[in-house]
Amino acid sequence: MSALKWQGWLVGLVTLAGLLVFAPLGLYVWASGEPPREVVEDVRARVTGCRIDPASRRVAATVEVTGQGSYVVTVEFRDREHPGPGARVAQALVKIPGVTPGTPEHAEAVGPVWPAATTPWCGVADAVESAQLEP
Repeated sequence: MSALKWQGWLVGLVTLAGLLVFAPLGLYVWASGEPPREVVEDVRARVTGCRIDPASRRVAATVEVTGQGSYVVTVEFRDREHPGPGARVAQALVKIPGVTPGTPEHAEAVGPVWPAATTPWCGVADAVESAQLEP
């Protein structure tokens, strides 16, 4: 056999070995993504107040939830409403149990120590029914 024929076979075998190794790895990574959560349509979470505690200099957000059930709300604290690409935001989780229809429940999320010359922006990033978090 000529040298070109051996090189062709070698390229083919290396390609086949690469597919046998990396295809299952790629499928594993693709399949192990976050499982889809049920969309909670009847919950409304919003921030009704955003302030800096004068004693501790921590930012605090008052969260209001309406709906039915128990929820975990993710609150974001940023220095502007629309941050630039790659900007880091602080988050806090607040659990609100026993929400009944028609009666809003309130809770307070406490964030990080805030710089003195910056006005905070607080918003709801996510609201998940806490029953969905149980295994």
